[in-house]
Amino acid sequence: MSTMTLRESIRDGMRQALADDERVFLMGEDVGSYGGAFAVSGSLLAEFGPERVRDAPLAESAFMGAGIGAAINGMRPIVEIMTINFSMLAMDQVLNTAATLRYMSGGQFSIPLVVRMATGGGRQMGAQHAHSLENWYAYIPGIKCLSPATVADGRTMVLAAVADPDPVFIFENAILYGNKGETEEDGVPQVWKAAVRREGGDVTVVTYSASVFKALEAAEQLAGEGIELEVVDLRSLRPLDLETVLASLAKTHRAVIVDEGWRTGSIAAEVSAQIMERGFDLLDWPVVRVCSAEIPMPYAKHLEDAALPNVERIVAAVREMEV
Repeated sequence: MSTMTLRESIRDGMRQALADDERVFLMGEDVGSYGGAFAVSGSLLAEFGPERVRDAPLAESAFMGAGIGAAINGMRPIVEIMTINFSMLAMDQVLNTAATLRYMSGGQFSIPLVVRMATGGGRQMGAQHAHSLENWYAYIPGIKCLSPATVADGRTMVLAAVADPDPVFIFENAILYGNKGETEEDGVPQVWKAAVRREGGDVTVVTYSASVFKALEAAEQLAGEGIELEVVDLRSLRPLDLETVLASLAKTHRAVIVDEGWRTGSIAAEVSAQIMERGFDLLDWPVVRVCSAEIPMPYAKHLEDAALPNVERIVAAVREMEV
């Protein structure tokens, strides 16, 4: 077990994947000599050379397509897109090619593609760099979606994604890259299952990525009032592990879903709908959602802070439940 930052944990996962399998290579904007837009790829170019760590032009559709083509032909590419907003330029490749070729070929083509991208607000990057659009990808059958909150999950999600025979997208909230924590050295834990980050008996808070820590802070605050939150980190956005959520609801009978995406059509909306379909009888209170304001992400810090889910809004949502 080692202590490192999330960016180092993700790099460590990529390093192991590159070392273990010569078919693995990293490709994306500034991943080489610059070390990554968020310094995630760091020294990998020096370690593995320009054939295995390839800088790509600012043409997301082109290098996403190149990654898909490489995967079809037996390679195991890791494609890094600088931010999720920029990934919209490659959505045609994702929706019409990566997600469909296994089905359209009758299973003849496997696409073992990993795509990593930064997401999330809170860094004063403005409306073209700071949205949480993971739900756009989690909507698409044929791909899988992961989002790490903990340092340990950074490394293990990369390794699980590289081992998967189908496209896996990893959404890394950029505000977490500097977080420190411990990471496991051996094995690949079951990252497709949700994790209970804090146990409690009064209200279940379902969330993922950076919002996990806001939920944990809210739990600490409410514990002083005698209200115990159970915090469930989804980790996998597609497939969703609703069984862990329902098991928590069987104890608490109340659910708050925290999602940095917009409320309409969000991950929170999907989780809420599935709870209503599969766990309605467990509920003693309507499901409550805490999401980002439905506006382009502001640049001004006080406005951005107000637009994003925060501890105060989570606490207020719980208090309204008459626990």
